[in-house]
Amino acid sequence: MLDTLIQFFTQWGYFGLFLGSFLAGSIVPFSSEALVIACVGPLHMDPVTCLFVALAGNVSGGMTCYWLGHLGKIEWIEKYAHVSEKKLNRALDFMQNRGAWMGFFAFIPMLGTAISVALGYVRSNVWIVLVTMTIGKLLRYAAIIWGSLKIIDLF
Repeated sequence: MLDTLIQFFTQWGYFGLFLGSFLAGSIVPFSSEALVIACVGPLHMDPVTCLFVALAGNVSGGMTCYWLGHLGKIEWIEKYAHVSEKKLNRALDFMQNRGAWMGFFAFIPMLGTAISVALGYVRSNVWIVLVTMTIGKLLRYAAIIWGSLKIIDLF
């Protein structure tokens, strides 16, 4: 299944990378990391362009979750973001006294969506969330691309 999705998105080049990263950053359980590795590895796409395209898509997806949380309707959060009230409360407990700076951890698989939704739900400062989320996701993608290129160089 993952192979099929990666193949589908990579057929669209950078637009597919953006779209796949957007979906992975939002409510769709998908691995944008695998997509990025496929783009810089076998497809030999430009690593720097891939970094910024994937970053733009994933941050856009994360901010979509933020705005969904900002709407503040638990029913919608559970239905559309697939974040249960229990998971949302756990994310809120985790974020207590940390506020918008927790956007940095939005890159964490599974928990990242709950963090983004929770930040919107408590109406954290959107600009701090945007900046910290971007920094966290930038560091993650940079590490993934750098590591992938180093492994490819070994072979």
